Amino acid sequence: MADLTALFDDLVRLEIELWDALEARLRAELEVGLATAQALAAVDRVPNCRVHDVVRELSITVGGASKLVDRLERAQLCTRAPHPTDRRSSVIALTDAGAGTHAEAQRVIAAELERRIGGALPARAFDQLHRSIGTLRTALAADPS
Repeated sequence: MADLTALFDDLVRLEIELWDALEARLRAELEVGLATAQALAAVDRVPNCRVHDVVRELSITVGGASKLVDRLERAQLCTRAPHPTDRRSSVIALTDAGAGTHAEAQRVIAAELERRIGGALPARAFDQLHRSIGTLRTALAADPS
């Protein structure tokens, strides 16, 4: 039987170690954190992005997403405008500075991930790991409790 606790511990520690490495490099090179980079990527990925889209994309709370978008807006990395069809929400868009920061952050993240874990597994094993993590996330999301 699988040791699910050990797997959980390893996944959490891997996430923390990668987060810390990426955070340090982003701060050193761009003076932004990984949370900012992740939020910029979410806004870039989702057309007519709203706070609830950031929630879904990053698996964070509404309050956390709203504060994150507030910080992006104060840093002039994004703007909010009234949603064209939903008066209760706003559309979040990257500014030119936000788009530039996003592009540079993606470059830094890709380089650091390649340096840290790029050659650790054969490509086929990475593909299988990626699919497996997706399957686990889907199973977790499907649990109503």
